[in-house]
Amino acid sequence: MVAQTRAGNSAPKRLAFNEKIVGKGLATDALLKKLKALHTELAELDQELVEVNSLSAVRTQLVNTSILLHKDRGVKAYAACCLADILRLYAPDAPYTHTELRDIFQFFFRQLSTGLRGAEASYYNEYFHLLESLSTVKSVVLVCDLPHAEELMVDIFRDFFGLVRRDLAKKIEIFIADILVALIDECQALPSEVLETIMAQFMANDTQPAYRLAVQVCNATADKLQRHVCQYFTDIIVAHSHESDSESNFEEIRKAHELVKQLSRSCPSLLHSVIPQLEEELRVEEVQVRLIATQALGEMFSEKGGAELVKKYPTTWNVWLMRKNDKTASVRLKLVESAKGLLVNLHDHREAVDELMRLKLLDPDEKVRAAVCKVYSQLDYETVLHYVSEDQLRSIAGRGMDKKNSVRVEALNSLGKLYSTAYPEIENNDPAAIRHFSWIPNEILHISNSTQEARLAAEQVIADFVFPLPSGSSASTSKNVDVNEVAWTDRLLNTMSYLDDRAVNAVLLLSGIKGSRPSPYELYLQSCVQHNGGVIDEDEDVVKQRLNNVIRHISRQFGDPQKAAEDLHAFARANENRSYKLLKTCLDTQTDLKGLVKASNDFLRRIESSSESILGTMTVFLRRATLRIVNQSSIPTLIKRVQRADSKHAQTLLTYISKHCPALYKPHTSELTKAIADEKNARLVEVGMQALAAVSQSDEALAVNDKRTLERVMRYVLGSNARVAKFAARILVASKEHDDLCAEAVESIARKLSTAEPNLLVAHTAVLAQFARLAPDAFERKSDVLMAFLVKKLLMVPSPADPDEIDSDADWVEDDDVQPRLRARILALKVCRNRCLAHASTDTALEVATPVLKMLSTLLDHAGSYSADATDDPKVKSRMRLQAAISLLHLSVVDKFATAINTNFISLAITVQDPCYNVRMEFLMKLFPLLTARKLPPRYNLIPFLTVHDPEADVKSRAISYVTHASRNISATAKVDLFEIIFIRLLHLLAHHPDFSNAHENLQEMAKYIDFYLDLIASSDNVSLLYHLAMKAKTVRDGQSHTYSENLYAMSELTQELIKARAQARSWSLQSYPGKVKLPSDILRALPNPEAATKILKTVYLPEETSAWLLESSKTQKPAGTSKEKRREPREPKDSKSPPKRKASRHRTNGTTKRAKTARWNSDQSESEEEPSSDDSEQDDREDTLTKPSSEREDRSSGQESDKEANEKKGEQNRKPSRQAGTRAKRKISKQVKKKGNHARKS
Repeated sequence: MVAQTRAGNSAPKRLAFNEKIVGKGLATDALLKKLKALHTELAELDQELVEVNSLSAVRTQLVNTSILLHKDRGVKAYAACCLADILRLYAPDAPYTHTELRDIFQFFFRQLSTGLRGAEASYYNEYFHLLESLSTVKSVVLVCDLPHAEELMVDIFRDFFGLVRRDLAKKIEIFIADILVALIDECQALPSEVLETIMAQFMANDTQPAYRLAVQVCNATADKLQRHVCQYFTDIIVAHSHESDSESNFEEIRKAHELVKQLSRSCPSLLHSVIPQLEEELRVEEVQVRLIATQALGEMFSEKGGAELVKKYPTTWNVWLMRKNDKTASVRLKLVESAKGLLVNLHDHREAVDELMRLKLLDPDEKVRAAVCKVYSQLDYETVLHYVSEDQLRSIAGRGMDKKNSVRVEALNSLGKLYSTAYPEIENNDPAAIRHFSWIPNEILHISNSTQEARLAAEQVIADFVFPLPSGSSASTSKNVDVNEVAWTDRLLNTMSYLDDRAVNAVLLLSGIKGSRPSPYELYLQSCVQHNGGVIDEDEDVVKQRLNNVIRHISRQFGDPQKAAEDLHAFARANENRSYKLLKTCLDTQTDLKGLVKASNDFLRRIESSSESILGTMTVFLRRATLRIVNQSSIPTLIKRVQRADSKHAQTLLTYISKHCPALYKPHTSELTKAIADEKNARLVEVGMQALAAVSQSDEALAVNDKRTLERVMRYVLGSNARVAKFAARILVASKEHDDLCAEAVESIARKLSTAEPNLLVAHTAVLAQFARLAPDAFERKSDVLMAFLVKKLLMVPSPADPDEIDSDADWVEDDDVQPRLRARILALKVCRNRCLAHASTDTALEVATPVLKMLSTLLDHAGSYSADATDDPKVKSRMRLQAAISLLHLSVVDKFATAINTNFISLAITVQDPCYNVRMEFLMKLFPLLTARKLPPRYNLIPFLTVHDPEADVKSRAISYVTHASRNISATAKVDLFEIIFIRLLHLLAHHPDFSNAHENLQEMAKYIDFYLDLIASSDNVSLLYHLAMKAKTVRDGQSHTYSENLYAMSELTQELIKARAQARSWSLQSYPGKVKLPSDILRALPNPEAATKILKTVYLPEETSAWLLESSKTQKPAGTSKEKRREPREPKDSKSPPKRKASRHRTNGTTKRAKTARWNSDQSESEEEPSSDDSEQDDREDTLTKPSSEREDRSSGQESDKEANEKKGEQNRKPSRQAGTRAKRKISKQVKKKGNHARKS
């Protein structure tokens, strides 16, 4: 025991106090006074200098029961102090028996627990003295030698941990800690109740005094407590693991592990023997135990001290990591959920953690995959930048295409949050931030273009994190809040600067700029207003039907169409005028950014308060219906940014707005007028002219009529910049004095056309194309002179290949490389086409159109030339036949022209099988918008089905995408008219196909067309109709010749067998079609008599070999999903250089070999994104804007038509390639490829 000494006189001192403190009749006050005097004297005595014999009298009296059990608190407080001093002075030997000592210590702790409170309490100094004495003298260790010391120790620990909660002075906490540490150090065996009392403190809040006291005690006695703590946890686990089915038992085990985690944070040295025990728990069979241990260790490794823990227990770390392969998903999930702390704190173990996360991104359980993605969303910018690799982030992006929605949502949210936190650094051009994060929007936008399910999640992330509306929270509470429109627009442009063409297209699509006006969302709002909550005054059925139709159309685009439809109906029934007004403000194209932000927030807050269940649907509705990425507030900033050198995307946005939503320019026409005056900035002038042209055409009130501006526009009309001149011509047409101005321009062009240099010729021809369509009266004043020049001096002039050109076999020329002469020829065809369209409603329509239709058909028949023996440049021919086909498509919009074109429909249709990839793809891209808008006759819907043999996956996938989207989004009646009744026309077209023959191998190829059609269109509902149409084909004859009739009959038999086999494989009921079908009389004729009909029905036109093949195929065919389910997404564009070109020739088969190709601006946009053009001028813009990236070509060698077939076929058929052309072309191409490969190796 430590003795207290003082320097001074070495002579022993005797206690001077000699009064009695025990006896009858002693008043409390007198006793208190005596004890106070005794305490004062005892406190002054030094242990080394006291004569202990003098203490005997008071020593004995102090333990008298009359003192220890006295009623007065003061008496007991002073008595306790005196006894503490007696023990100090007698140390190291106590002058009391064990029983007396027990009573004394119980007396001590009873006084402290009941009396020691705040400093203001009575006798505080005495209690403080007592506690200090016990702490410094360590007399308390005498407890350990007493009988039944365990019970006393339990009481002491329990009382002290209760005492410390009174928020006493810090020094008192230190005294108590010293006392408890001394007891633990001196005791022979630590009572389990004492350990439980200590451990219980760790489950409290770590800011509590009891928690701090427990930490101090444990850290001071760690060496002695380690074994006891380990045994403590062992006892808990053993005691509660026998009844493994009891949740309460697992709860106790879970609490024990929570305690381990707390100890790991504050007293890690206690766990020296516990950590290996947790390691063993990771290996047990009981899932709940493994789960609890995995979670506990994961959280411990994730703490700030986790690195030290890993270093100290490497085996435990490795065993814990192996839980990534645990057979139970919940265990793997707990492992992953710990990863945030690992990534933040275990920098030295980054590789192991990265490997764990990379592996678990591919875990078979969706919850695990989602948890991995969620971890990264919780990390801060610096951690991700320095400790998460770009490859890892890209792996997370890959989960954006996961089959499970929860995984997609978490992956995309993680990417979005990371980009949002990194954007300020990207905006500041931080190279590290740009390298690490700038690609994220590109990936999210690609995902938004993939599937309907992924699109929903991607749209939300784009709206929340990539292109968020500014200052949403503040704008919702203040009418005069300012939003930074410039920063908002610059964020869009800055983000777009890191996007590829496919992602840029996705941004344009999501912007809501493109689409018909009024939009479906505006029509919905109008229908809601008319519906009036169900109280309808007139035309009730019409109003309800209109509302149902528009809701059906909108809800198809939601992840859960049924829920969306119910919510949209609920909103209509609510009939809240205030909500209607707010929604109308949001949908209005003239609403600025600040108004949009406020109206959107007010609308959603109103929905949340009135109908919270529909909030999700209306949020998506609002996001898609509003211009939240670009709106009229963006225009001034975009115009300013166009003037910069890096203005590509500002120009792209303004061009897109000009084409699809020129109404956004209404408040900004003065700025556009200023823009076109800046003649030094050609890019700004072009953008401004296009915008002015668009807004002038969309609203007569906004047309340019200022004299000075019109003079400038006239100069542009007569200038040599073709695009600027074209837009200037449209501005002139929209002006009030358009008659005189257009006539003046036409007169001037007519005089200069024959002598114009090449670029000026292109510009003049572009202007004439506009005037021919928009100002026909002015054009017709000089039409004789103009048309004569265009046809005779431009179109009919041969264009032989350049003998000095290195790549003379190329069949396509890139847009940027098109020579002015060819550009002018293409525009001349547009002049012819537009002139026909301008006269479409006049009596002279066919008179004007007939020579044009003949010319265009000739170009198709002769592969882009005007005669079969022409030696024109293959690149010129491909461009010319493409433009001829596109022109025929536009002319087919007019009924009288469509009838005239019908005789050449097959030649037009098989343009989609052109040997040149670019011709095929461009043709399809012009066809789809016209089909979507239903501007073309239904028979044109056959053309996509002719892509089945296309060697390029993206051509076929485009066709599939269009057919599936179109057929899904139309009514059942429209589907019959547009896709089902035309089936017999498909059989007729195949019977006339230049590759058709009755040979078995050829019929197998023809069967693929039928199967392709059936894959996309056939169902159990319409299979009877399709079979009926196939049978009806043998009850009529072809309108041209007997040969084609036999071809048609063979196709009829082939189709019937294919349909029967399909119906059998899919268990479809093939019943007789109950209705009547009128066959197309323009291609089919009735049979002359019943005898002929009977003969035809009895005759089998299929070869026996084909019949046997069909029979065998029907036996082996198994039910399978349609190609709609198996189709591949369009490939991503490749930015590689063009390989050597191969020779192309003009024949119509699809035996074309594969070839690499570079990116096209819209080559990855799915057909679901295609929407109809609002006017012909937009089509003109796309056709003559030759600014698309280049593509490599595929070429075909031509086979000669055999003499036998040339004798069999007459007239028009003689000009078509033979049925053997495809086979011979394949052989020639293979030889050419080998030759060029050998040549390349030699060089």
